[in-house]
Amino acid sequence: MSYKTIVVHVDQSRHAAARIRLAAEIAIAEEAHLVGAAMTGISRFIYPDGTVSLDLVLQELRDAAQKDLDKFEQIVKQAGVTSYERRLTEDDAAGGLALQARYADLVIVSQTDRDEVGDGGPSDLPEYVLLNTSRPLLIVPHAGRYEKPGRHVLIAWDGSMEATRAVSNALPALRRAKQVTVALFNVPRYGIVHGQEPGADIALYLARHGVKVNVSNEFTDIDIGNALLSLAADKGADLLVMGGYGHSRFREVLLGGVTQTILKTMTLPVMLSH
Repeated sequence: MSYKTIVVHVDQSRHAAARIRLAAEIAIAEEAHLVGAAMTGISRFIYPDGTVSLDLVLQELRDAAQKDLDKFEQIVKQAGVTSYERRLTEDDAAGGLALQARYADLVIVSQTDRDEVGDGGPSDLPEYVLLNTSRPLLIVPHAGRYEKPGRHVLIAWDGSMEATRAVSNALPALRRAKQVTVALFNVPRYGIVHGQEPGADIALYLARHGVKVNVSNEFTDIDIGNALLSLAADKGADLLVMGGYGHSRFREVLLGGVTQTILKTMTLPVMLSH
């Protein structure tokens, strides 16, 4: 498996340039086709009383999105990406990305920045895309600089279907990594999911794929989300791979506690799979 098509969210956020540069680096490493996806967001301006001229608003939104795509093209050209395209979709950001994710191997977005939400930015974009597509989602923190993440990858492993899918989806990144640590937290001495030697089976699976892997059995009294971030800092990891837990009903998003903690307080890029 390799990432042959990568979609990166393109918008007016101050974090867009860093997100696109990271996407360009991954596209070059994977020799992948990179899609810069910009959405007009027209659905926010449809009102039942007809007070808004949709033709005028839509044209303004198209023009703004095209300017965002101009910036995308400039960045990826400078980075040396040889296969890319601009794509403009008349949809809201979350719905448009979730739809396009079906035809990609990896989707790249930024962590929600609450300061930008007040300016009209989407408040639940990563959550919605995660829970409405079966593709891996790489989320870039809105604070800090993250160039070429994936030298040391930390995997949050609990034996669940979501974690299994996350590991499988991350294999291209794991094979490129210089070091991979599989972390298990508070595993009981006798457990059905992990077998007689917790972590041994997943480590063997990864080793057969050419992944350099170590297993770290951890015990903690704090919540697992914060324990994961603390372990990542202690080990110098620059990418976290984990399953995303939860379900969605229409636009109401319900997530598990660990996933919520990571999405709110992440300190490194996170690759999530649901």
